[in-house]
Amino acid sequence: MSVPFFIGQNIADATFRANPEYELVHFDHLAREQQEVLASLKKDPNLYGILRPRNQRGLAIKSISRDIARLLLELQRPGRLPNHVRVTLGDRYEQVVGALVLDGVFEVEQNGVFVSGPHACSPGVLECEGSAGAGIIADLSIDALKYAQALEIADITKLSARIYFYNRLPVSSRWKQRFPTEGAVVEYLGIRSHRPTRELLEHSWSSVASTSPFFKGWMMWKSRNAEHRLPRNGPRFKLYVSPQCEVAREAFEGTVEILSESTAAQFKVGNDVYGLLRPDKIVAYFSGLPDLEEVAKSLAQRLVGVPPHGVPFTAEIAGDGLISWGIDPPRDQQVLAWQERESWRLWITNQLATGLLMARGYEPGPVEPWQFALECLRLRGVDTRFWRPLGDLGWSSVPVEDE
Repeated sequence: MSVPFFIGQNIADATFRANPEYELVHFDHLAREQQEVLASLKKDPNLYGILRPRNQRGLAIKSISRDIARLLLELQRPGRLPNHVRVTLGDRYEQVVGALVLDGVFEVEQNGVFVSGPHACSPGVLECEGSAGAGIIADLSIDALKYAQALEIADITKLSARIYFYNRLPVSSRWKQRFPTEGAVVEYLGIRSHRPTRELLEHSWSSVASTSPFFKGWMMWKSRNAEHRLPRNGPRFKLYVSPQCEVAREAFEGTVEILSESTAAQFKVGNDVYGLLRPDKIVAYFSGLPDLEEVAKSLAQRLVGVPPHGVPFTAEIAGDGLISWGIDPPRDQQVLAWQERESWRLWITNQLATGLLMARGYEPGPVEPWQFALECLRLRGVDTRFWRPLGDLGWSSVPVEDE
């Protein structure tokens, strides 16, 4: 994984410094009210404290580990990176250092000037300038990000939501009349009226009832085969089936048929008009990627000719936008207890929204804000061309119902 702003200079020879616009504060030195708000951070035994912007330009408060705090203190005066950084980070050396510079935690000297954020990027060597040839979903994802760049929204949560919701169909009066209730959706999908679907659901699946607001808007089932259950601490992957709403019944029938002969642990489908008009309207969960890929191949054959809707920020499988996959981040990625639980797509859109707003805080740089946001995400371990993890991220928790 190359780091664009080090092109032309050896990272070992580059000069860095701690960003003077940040103040390093030990957790115990925060005001009591701030400690209460950030109490969830204390679960991390390696926590040192936070970086707090002194006054400036879109920099966000960041939690800081003891190792990064040590490095910040060592780089209060400009210098080269200490050797212990390379030893500690190993293969992730350039990736982590690159992310810290793009995040504005550190600055790197270029042509006698210390820079960070988008000013540290070189447009000629960016690996993520576009999506040409990467597929329908890749094109949708870049379109969503460019759309978000044009919005005058300064709140990360709201901007992330607009990115996340991209490619949902508007709920027109026609759609509301067609699906006024959950019962109408149940009837349309053939959950009770289509005998083969009904029998498969009764034989192979147990309906999951949940009062959790996180599962609002979904009908869910889990496998009756105990061997297919998702382990609490193992990898958990999700398969998206994204047909156009007009053919959702055909896609749902085929999906239930294929999943019932697979190792899928759980699946869900939207239970109202809003759920059927979202691109990620059918989602299945697996404990392993090979099992997911095998099911995806069978689904691609079973659903051939079904018009796709397309789920942005997922890894395309079938080549037409109908089937894709993702893997949700672990719960320890949820920095604060009160924050919304993140799915694969929500984690990505939160990161992209953060990158866009960070870029806005700087004077115009050599790259567009959407390019900068993509590069920040790439350095966090995401292939931003095909929207899949780069290597093993160790992400293992997906929101599923306990037995």
